[in-house]
Amino acid sequence: MADKQISLPAKLINGGIAGLIGVTCVFPIDLAKTRLQNQQNGSRLYTSMSDCLIKTIRSEGYFGMYRGAAVNLTLVTPEKAIKLAANDFFRQHLSKDGQKLTLLREMLAGCGAGTCQVIVTTPMEMLKIQLQDAGRIEAQRKLMPQAAGGAPGGPSGGEDPYSHAAHPGELLRSQGIAGLYKGLGATLLRDVPFSIIYFPLFANLNSLGGRGADGPVPFYVSFASGCIAGSTAAVAVNPVDVIKTRIQTMTRGSREDTYSGVTDCIRKILHQEGPSAFLKGAYCRALVIAPLFGIAQVVYFLGVGEFLLSFLPQWNN
Repeated sequence: MADKQISLPAKLINGGIAGLIGVTCVFPIDLAKTRLQNQQNGSRLYTSMSDCLIKTIRSEGYFGMYRGAAVNLTLVTPEKAIKLAANDFFRQHLSKDGQKLTLLREMLAGCGAGTCQVIVTTPMEMLKIQLQDAGRIEAQRKLMPQAAGGAPGGPSGGEDPYSHAAHPGELLRSQGIAGLYKGLGATLLRDVPFSIIYFPLFANLNSLGGRGADGPVPFYVSFASGCIAGSTAAVAVNPVDVIKTRIQTMTRGSREDTYSGVTDCIRKILHQEGPSAFLKGAYCRALVIAPLFGIAQVVYFLGVGEFLLSFLPQWNN
């Protein structure tokens, strides 16, 4: 499949469908990851991913696990489409006469893909995090009132934190376009290394699976390669993901630190919580990314986009 030229519209459709399927399957785990990463000393509500999900269902109902999913589902299509299509674009332009890319060129292609995707990733993550973490603040208010309190710009007392959970329109009105891109630097520091690790690792793992009788790599090889490469890259950049999540969170308890930037966030986390805090939510993130990218690669390499475009007359001429 790597040798086959896929049109840009097909790539975009493949990436979009893969993103929608993947996010729907793993969003509750992603919510647990956000809440675990945002817990600071003195305000710990959850002991593990399962504990977080159980408490979320009890206090917010089943659909509480999907708080913020609408934002993610809306923006994941362009985000995944840009990421996968950009990587393919850079790989094609870095290839010499169809020759296999060197590791350095594969890493450069991944770097380009990671840089392009933050155009959509940053506002998507910014909005999603506010909605995902609002339930944690509400639970603090009920169970740990001494830690909940009113942080600057956040709810206090008996106010409903979901009214402050950064509704897209409200955030845009109060913060402007720049508000949607809070944490852009941290997002770049996460997504560029992630793509540098993920795409070359996936390509090399996928090539080990050989090819079927008709040419393409078997779908299960692409799925396994996507899972392994995705979880490896996810754990590798988890410390930066913790920093990004903390910086982008606007509502905090009264005893929780606020951060002015990446350096300030690193310094305060090390001082207040120790190095192990950078691994918070690492296994959740691995559980999110593994199937997400496994599904993405299966959809991408099966050519679902080409199949759908085949029903449009203008693409058959």
